[in-house]
Amino acid sequence: MSFFGGLFGLIVFALDVWAIASIINSDATGGRKLLWIAIVVILPVLGLIAWFFAGPKANYRR
Repeated sequence: MSFFGGLFGLIVFALDVWAIASIINSDATGGRKLLWIAIVVILPVLGLIAWFFAGPKANYRR
């Protein structure tokens, strides 16, 4: 495994964890949350891209 392949994998993993945390904190219903989490876990790169454009957004309290 090359350095850049490992680095890319680490970046995708970190972004997937961030996406899952954001999905959990969103206002979506339980079933939709589980569906989005499954998509991100099963298809890490494509799921992350799909979530970014079409997924539920987290409502952070400021």
